[in-house]
Amino acid sequence: MMADQFPWLTAIVLLPLVASFIIPVLPDKNGKRVRWYALGVGIADFVLMCYAFWKHYDASSATFQLAEKYAWIPQLGLNWAVSVDGISVPLVLLAGLVTTLSILAAWQVDVKPRLFYFLMLVLYSAQIGVFVAQDLLLLFIMWEIELVPVYLLVSIWGGPKRRYAATKFILYTAAASIFILVAALAMALYGGGNLTFDMVELAIKDYPIALELLLYAGLLIAFGLKLAVFPLHTWLPDAHGEASAPVSMILAGVLLKMGGYGLIRVNMEMLSDAHVYFAPILVILGVVNIIYGALASFAQTNMKRRLAYSSVSHMGFVLLGIASYTDLGVSGAMLQMISHGLIASVLFFLAGVTYDRTHTMAMNEMGGVGQAMPKVFALFTVGAMASLALPGMSGFASELSVFVGVTTSDIYTSTFRTVTVFLAAVGVILTPIYLLSMLRQVFYYTGATCDIAPSCDINDISLRNEGHEEAVCFGTSCVLPIHAKFNDASPREIFIAASFLVLIIGIGFYPKLATQVYDVKTVAVNADIRQSYTQIAEGNPQIYAQEFLSPVIAKSELEPVLGIVK
Repeated sequence: MMADQFPWLTAIVLLPLVASFIIPVLPDKNGKRVRWYALGVGIADFVLMCYAFWKHYDASSATFQLAEKYAWIPQLGLNWAVSVDGISVPLVLLAGLVTTLSILAAWQVDVKPRLFYFLMLVLYSAQIGVFVAQDLLLLFIMWEIELVPVYLLVSIWGGPKRRYAATKFILYTAAASIFILVAALAMALYGGGNLTFDMVELAIKDYPIALELLLYAGLLIAFGLKLAVFPLHTWLPDAHGEASAPVSMILAGVLLKMGGYGLIRVNMEMLSDAHVYFAPILVILGVVNIIYGALASFAQTNMKRRLAYSSVSHMGFVLLGIASYTDLGVSGAMLQMISHGLIASVLFFLAGVTYDRTHTMAMNEMGGVGQAMPKVFALFTVGAMASLALPGMSGFASELSVFVGVTTSDIYTSTFRTVTVFLAAVGVILTPIYLLSMLRQVFYYTGATCDIAPSCDINDISLRNEGHEEAVCFGTSCVLPIHAKFNDASPREIFIAASFLVLIIGIGFYPKLATQVYDVKTVAVNADIRQSYTQIAEGNPQIYAQEFLSPVIAKSELEPVLGIVK
């Protein structure tokens, strides 16, 4: 009985946040104790969530579980309301795993380590808060809290253009977040009655279709920007290009998934009628993301920017799955978020490992690294193969599910489905081309490593007197190219990469490891969407055959919204 009464989710959310405030007073001189402390907190929280879900979460139920609700600010209708279901559980676990391993990946941070690990733990807490919030205003608050640590982590520990990238990130995401607040207020105030932001109560309200469409459009901007949907994606390559590897791991592995989660949780579940009208638009945006992201990757000479545009491309499959109207398609969208979270995290981590040795992200300045660092080369190759959807990897299972889901959809016309699948397949073909070319440039170059290694000016007088003007940079020391040595992956780095790759391969061979957690819920969500489509199609049988991008709305349904606007 005590186990059922214990506030598991509140403890999971608040543990990293409360623990972060101990860091400023923790006795430490060189940052070693702080990093061990932060890692311990991350592991403890991850173990706590694994135990709570293992013991108290029932995957066979589509209802919200482990629910907790406490009055916070009653005058505003704001409650501390948290719960989980099949959509949130896998993403909470993903956030816990990626953030904990990111803390371990940041083991060598020696610039303001207290502040760095403090921000990482605050970010940890905010991410979990977004995925478990059952109150729409609480979700907005957690969404906003998450922005501050990311901004500081990029602007302080990033690359040469870090302030530009961090400022662009905070301006884009903060501006888009306003739509979440406006939508939450509109949904809470509509219809009168008690002011509440509880998602279950808001979902059962009967909104006019015109209002639903406005709410859906605003939330699509907010969540679409986070998901890096074209043309709202431009912050992502800049942020990835300047962020340190641990921060990039969280950006790609968790923060992008917050956008997909929002689209499923709020847009699909709470605004199902509007989703019927927007579904074809999501399909088109998904195809654009897939093609554009793949083509843009070719133009990148910076390794992390190439991987960033690859993320833009892969998020297109999430949009396709969400809009497929099939159980398999929606399940594939969820699996794609989980799979990409693991794959992108390991690729950005290994990109950081490579940078630690070469001190450059310019692929045309690398080459021959595979011979000098065979372990890094092997791990990077496996990660790239997973990203290009090699059979036996999680990426293959997720993208195949989306493809089959869209192909077998009985809602869209055959022409629409054919064109969609063909264009998406083109993106799949482009993916191995830009990833394999990246591997070739970085690892397979046949020339001597010292000839193409990154260089820096030599300040040592003795070396300068010998007529040498350039040297290879390794950490804080510069050596002549002939003396340069590339250290292979350390046991810590191998452990981090292997933790991701084991899950990637495990899900690839047995996708049920992931799908069994959320399948019941995604089936229920898709059933509600199909029911909304059936009701709307009764009055407009040709909704997707003609003029589906500009639905006709009855004047009687427009009047309540027009009155609010006036």
